[in-house]
Amino acid sequence: MRRRFTIPLPAGGALALGERPLVMGVINVTPDSFSDGGRLFDPARAVDAGVRMVEEGADLLDVGGESTRPGAEPLDEEAERRRVVPVIAALSARVHVPISIDTYKASTAAAALASGAAIVNDVSGLRYDPALAGVAASHGAAIVLMHMRGRSREMYGQASYHDVVAEVLDELRAAVAFATAAGVGADRIIVDPGLGFAKEAPHSYEALARLEAFAELGRPVLVGPSRKSFLARALGGEVPPADRDWATAAAVTAAVLAGAHIVRVHAVRAMVQVVRVADEIRRYKGYA
Repeated sequence: MRRRFTIPLPAGGALALGERPLVMGVINVTPDSFSDGGRLFDPARAVDAGVRMVEEGADLLDVGGESTRPGAEPLDEEAERRRVVPVIAALSARVHVPISIDTYKASTAAAALASGAAIVNDVSGLRYDPALAGVAASHGAAIVLMHMRGRSREMYGQASYHDVVAEVLDELRAAVAFATAAGVGADRIIVDPGLGFAKEAPHSYEALARLEAFAELGRPVLVGPSRKSFLARALGGEVPPADRDWATAAAVTAAVLAGAHIVRVHAVRAMVQVVRVADEIRRYKGYA
């Protein structure tokens, strides 16, 4: 069963999760995005893309200003804020879906939340900047805690597991405990197993295949397989990110069938169709 949750958001809003899987559209306001090569680095194009994603069926938007692909260099806080804040402010005036800020920096999160974001999506699970928890708590924001080890430059060096699912569960459980101790309401927390982050391809496939195990945390589950390198390895490793949407569709289907509450994707129009059909199959299996 996909458990239902109501996630409180700032200003009295709420996000209903569980009745159907939600689609989160990715907006990378970066010049070096692994998925599109910087196509949305221009703020106006990023805003137009976000509006278009909502028209195509996106339930949430996730705006990020720093690439976290393997090997990426960190971005300073001021530069990150310059990239994301104008986009979030403009989107919040044009769309009526919750906006997430994809950052691990407390100062960026604070500026984004003040500009209209309602969710913080932290790839580090509060490991990089523990002060981020307090920012989320003070703004009444929801927070996505993703599993990660190390930094982007060396994360594969820490991709060593005896039981990847058990270890990721333990580390996410610790992140949830840290967040709640810092004042974040447990009802505002979403977890993400972090496919492709500090995980070799077999680790990501195992985490996806055993996704039902993450229900043990008692929190809604977000899954982000979109265009990631672990998909290409199953195809021979020569497929560039922009050509991985068919592979993404397979992973999204698996996530939905396993009970994911949110899937984070780049190709919104296509993946909305994938999610709806996969969820209908799930209903006929008696797992609605």
